[in-house]
Formats: sequence, C-alpha cells, structure tokens
Amino acid sequence: MIPPGLPRWPAPAKLNLFLHITGRRKDGYHNLQTVFQLLDYSDELVFSLRDDGKITRPVGPDTVSPEQDLTVQAARCLQQQANISHGVDIYIEKKLPMGGGLGGGSSDAATTLVALNQLWQCGLNTEELAEMGGSVGADVPVFIHGHSAWAEGIGEQLTALELPERWFLVLRPPVEVNTAALFAAPELTRDCKPITIADFLETGAGNVFEPVVRTRYPEVAEALDWLGQTATARLTGTGSCVFASFPNRQKAEQMLVALPDAVEGFVARGVNRSPLLTRL
Repeated sequence: MIPPGLPRWPAPAKLNLFLHITGRRKDGYHNLQTVFQLLDYSDELVFSLRDDGKITRPVGPDTVSPEQDLTVQAARCLQQQANISHGVDIYIEKKLPMGGGLGGGSSDAATTLVALNQLWQCGLNTEELAEMGGSVGADVPVFIHGHSAWAEGIGEQLTALELPERWFLVLRPPVEVNTAALFAAPELTRDCKPITIADFLETGAGNVFEPVVRTRYPEVAEALDWLGQTATARLTGTGSCVFASFPNRQKAEQMLVALPDAVEGFVARGVNRSPLLTRL
C-alpha cells in the first residue's frame, strides 16, 4: 500500500514518432535517430525517506524484482555518487504498460533521480543528473531534461523540439516483444540514410522495427491494421504499443471506445514540457 499524504511525482510516457538505425558501433550499440514525444500520461511515484541508508521498493510491478528495478538502481547510483547517508522507500503506481515501448522503466528511473536530488538535497544540476541517468538506461536522459526532443547517438544526443501538442490514441496488443531479439534480427534495417530535423518535420519518417515486429508478432500487426483504417498508425520504440495522432481528444476517445476485444488502450495529449518539470 502506498502511504497516504506524501507527494506524488509523475513519470510520463514517451512515443517514438519515428525510429531509424544509421549504423552499428564498435561497442555493439546502434546509432539511432528518433523523436521523443512526451505525453501527459504518467506512472506516479512516492518517496518516503529513511535515516538508515536502506533503499527499498515496497510497491512496484510484480514482474520486476526490486533488485532489477531501474528506480532502485538509480537511487543507489545517486546515493553513492553524491555521498548520501539517507535511504528511501520507493512506491510505484504503474499506469504505463511494461515492455510496451513507452519508456516506463526509464521514466520511473529519471523521476527517481530528479525527486531524490531534491529530497536528499544533493545539489546536482540537470546535466549531471542526465549523465548519471545515462548509466542506468539509454532513454533516461530525455526524461530528466523533460522536453520532447530529437535524439541521435544511442539516444543521448538531445535537441529540444517544439512539436504540435496533438492527441494520441495508444494501443497495447496482448503480447510482449523481445527487444534484444529484434536488435539481433538479420532482416532489421541498420543502414538508414541520416535525415535532418527539417526532413522529419516536412515529410515524416517510419520505424525500422515495424516490419520486423509485424512479421513476428501478428497481434501487433492486427492492432496496426485496425488503427490504420482511420489514421496513420505507428509502432513506438520496439513495441508492442502502437499509436496514432488525432486533431482533438473527442476523436481519439471515439476510437478508444471502439477498440477490439483483448486490446487495451488510452488517450493522452502530447506535450513539449514534461509533467515532471511542472511538478518541480
């Protein structure tokens, strides 16, 4: 049970509006180009400070042990690097589906770093927190900076963008996608020609994982086809979530009501400034 009366900290979702791989690095990682669109749909975290230095996660996703949870790893990283003697109990109320390509785990870790930097009075600036976050997960820095952004490298080279604040319908097919297997897929396109921000804003771009996921996960293909009947449907990240944008909330919610059985979904507004920054 989450203790009542303590402040709640948002950990928002993201969408990848496109995702290209432009090459593979010597260290095994892939060079990417993508646009991160933040949403006003969030997990919520509560932090209860301790005096004994222990870091625990009493409430969180059942499928992730506390030791594997990125929030615990982030808290320990900050505690060690800032030489903090305090501890914390971390409570996570999950709204973002696990393994859906919405960045939930990374966003939770980012919120942990930002919140504990304040609550523990560590005094680190945004760049220092983002660098620390990058050691926890590649997508953590964009959530720490708190702006929708163009990203390159492995996702750490960020340029803030002002995007149209559209409404999105996000669908979660009833399947979990194996991200590591997709990156290893022989049919994955890894040599996209680099594009510019202007190119993307003028003509858009696709997601190199989408054809691979379509072939390997029929449930995702069905969701893309259903949504694609009325809008341009895209895969976010490596999936399994898919999304489309709509000019207003009413149209998105009309589609949500008509969802096929066994497919879950939600409606959210795209935002350029993270709810986490607003909370600060």
